Amino acid sequence: MGTVQEAHNVRVLGAGETTIVLGHGFGTDQSVWKHLVPHLVDQYKVILYDNMGAGTTNPDYFDFDRYATLEGYAYDLIAILEEFNVDKCVYVGHSLSSMTGVIASIFRPDLFHKLIMISASPRLVITEASTCLLFCLKGDLNSVKRFFLFGFRFVNTDDYYGGFEQEDIEQLCSAMETNYKSWISGFAPLVVGGDMDSVAVQEFSRTLFNMRPDIALSVFRTIFTFDLRHFLGRVTVPCHIIQSSRDLAVPVAVAEYLHQNLGGKSIVEVISTEGHLPQLSAPEITVPVLLRHIQNDIVDA
Repeated sequence: MGTVQEAHNVRVLGAGETTIVLGHGFGTDQSVWKHLVPHLVDQYKVILYDNMGAGTTNPDYFDFDRYATLEGYAYDLIAILEEFNVDKCVYVGHSLSSMTGVIASIFRPDLFHKLIMISASPRLVITEASTCLLFCLKGDLNSVKRFFLFGFRFVNTDDYYGGFEQEDIEQLCSAMETNYKSWISGFAPLVVGGDMDSVAVQEFSRTLFNMRPDIALSVFRTIFTFDLRHFLGRVTVPCHIIQSSRDLAVPVAVAEYLHQNLGGKSIVEVISTEGHLPQLSAPEITVPVLLRHIQNDIVDA
């Protein structure tokens, strides 16, 4: 595979004493942090990397078995930290990578000062939204719009909200496999929270389209099937949970679930943004919040 740096397109910027590591979510690459990085480099050492499978990585390096679980991504993160001699870092993870950070912090808590988790979920949680996703995957955007008019209802099962049935997952993956380009045109505005004219939606569409379709499908399936709830109590690193007030993939209740079930200190901040990628779609709101959580630790009550 070559070096870890080459495989993950690792870049190191700035030269501060504190190291900030930025991990992106599904369908994006390190460019998703473009609004945050300029605010960090004068004060911190910043490490950016691409998850294996991102459109900017070599698809020949993607091991379908290794990345069928999040442990594969966690081992990659640990390898990056070790290769760059990071003794301890502030890890900022979005979506999939926020949970990658959770697993990596269980394996190697010594490497993490704290985790900052954006749009994080230990299990994908939408129920009725699966219907909406099926509409978008089939290119039925009028049905998507009608669905939005009625809003979303998140169904509580036991102590957790929602969860896809296996049949839903298979239908979603089948629709995605049938017409990847059509899937992107429906999925991107749905997740980002905007229309195709939005710069953020166009950027997310670009990075999604750069992924090889079979790899995108594999990662998508991993996201829809992992369940890390049983890991949460083993997390001892402080966690800062940043959550959009309206996110198709992760309702606010999930942020509170994380807060209540993580094993160490945690804090939740809900920000007035829409969509699953607020660092891309609403940087004017999200970046100041992230900077505040990077700079300040959780204070004991």
